Amino acid sequence: MIRLGLTGSVGMGKSTTAAMFAAVGIPVWDADAAVHRLYAAGGAAVAPMAAAFPDSVTDHVDRAVLRDLILREPEALTRIEQIVHPLVAADRDAFDPAADIAVYDVPLLFENGIDTAMDATLLVTAPAALQRRRVLARPGMTERSFAAILSRQMPDAEKRSRATHIIETLDMDATRAQVHALIAYLRSSHA
Repeated sequence: MIRLGLTGSVGMGKSTTAAMFAAVGIPVWDADAAVHRLYAAGGAAVAPMAAAFPDSVTDHVDRAVLRDLILREPEALTRIEQIVHPLVAADRDAFDPAADIAVYDVPLLFENGIDTAMDATLLVTAPAALQRRRVLARPGMTERSFAAILSRQMPDAEKRSRATHIIETLDMDATRAQVHALIAYLRSSHA
């Protein structure tokens, strides 16, 4: 099985591109979805997060409370990651589809060294002005939140230099065509 690590900074089209892989039958493991499962009522992160950050938990971990906490106390992010990252890694390791290609949708693929566990990496990207428009159009997103997210992500130029493959997400049809071409390439080169 080819393990393709998919990444891209906020607003670059990563989730949309991952959905395009899924739409043609490629299994996709999603790091954000794993965190949602871990934070949901009964999830493996609820008890340890309640112990570390009691105000962030009712029967589930409230991500909005955590976002506000990180904006006020940036050092809290390290403590959160120490709890959550091992749980996410265990979830990722448990993903073992019977397929020739599997996509691992990981926002911080390079930042957390997960690219080393992949056979290839794919960066989805777009011009900075388009990224900014996409992100600031999201409900509740502010310039401050956008800046905080970007500060935790590797610059796009560095990701470009590290990625095995790159897809520009300028429009849906072109992105879909690039996804299909990449799947065909991966299958032919690993046959």
